[in-house]
Amino acid sequence: MTTLTETPETSAARETPARRRRRVDRLPYLLLLPCLVIIGVLLLWPLGQVVAMSFYRLNNVRQLRGDREWPWVGLANYVEILGDPFFRTVLRNTVLFAAANVLLTMVLGTLVGLLLNRLGRKMAAFVASCVMLAWATPALTGTIVWKWIFDDTSGLVTWLFNALPDGLSQSLFGHSDWTGYGWFNSPLLFFSILTLVVVWHSFPFIAVSVLAGLKSVPSELHEAARVDGAGPWKVFWKVTFPLLRPVFGILIVLSTIWDFKVFTQQFVLAGGTQDRPTFMLSIYSYAEAFSPPPKYGLGASIAVILTLILLVVTGLYVRMVLKQEEDA
Repeated sequence: MTTLTETPETSAARETPARRRRRVDRLPYLLLLPCLVIIGVLLLWPLGQVVAMSFYRLNNVRQLRGDREWPWVGLANYVEILGDPFFRTVLRNTVLFAAANVLLTMVLGTLVGLLLNRLGRKMAAFVASCVMLAWATPALTGTIVWKWIFDDTSGLVTWLFNALPDGLSQSLFGHSDWTGYGWFNSPLLFFSILTLVVVWHSFPFIAVSVLAGLKSVPSELHEAARVDGAGPWKVFWKVTFPLLRPVFGILIVLSTIWDFKVFTQQFVLAGGTQDRPTFMLSIYSYAEAFSPPPKYGLGASIAVILTLILLVVTGLYVRMVLKQEEDA
């Protein structure tokens, strides 16, 4: 009796087209599985823990370690936060700060991107390298440098203002001696300096992204617009901007998310969580959770509210993109 041994070649030949399609359809999911596992462990699981904590009254570390029971309070943390007038002040600070920073970052980054596109290859590479130093600098390191620049005794800004003639300084600013002047004491000055620090750190990414988008625009379109008599401003709005609208859209969304979540720069400039009039949502969540007495549940509820706001912003952008694709 003869036994037939099935080889891989004969097995593949007998495979039906439907089975082959199913095997091919599963391949992308198998390749994505390691990334999905990592995302689930590093992002989704901690996010789920924060959401769960927001429904409990957690006031000490023993509860977090599981040594004590978590008292269930339901939506009480959200009711307390949303009903607090200070929360509305913090939300207003966050929205206004994010709006101003997104606008300034996009304008400055776009202008620098247009400049890099007009420069020669060597000069553009040199300027881009210098610009990217700000992006590559860690937020903590850069903020410490800026805090020294505005130091009230030995800072560069204090030295420059002290170098002004006393009469001119007194007539313009009402001060002649700037030593000991609290640059971070006024909320307006504090947010101005914080905006300077955040825009300085953020605009290089916008500039390089805009530059990459400009490289994809056919030069013939610009030349045709110039032949028709269009100036630089009109060329940008009528030719460049419409073609780069998807790039600007995603950059605005990313900038909004980053500026809503600003924490390191504010924490370092303010020297902690004592300056409550300048609170924004990120540092407000941290202060409620870790300042004595700790209120981890309240801090978690603020973090969830911030996450929901950012999800709404992202959802609006995705909806806008899908609508544009349907119209096209």
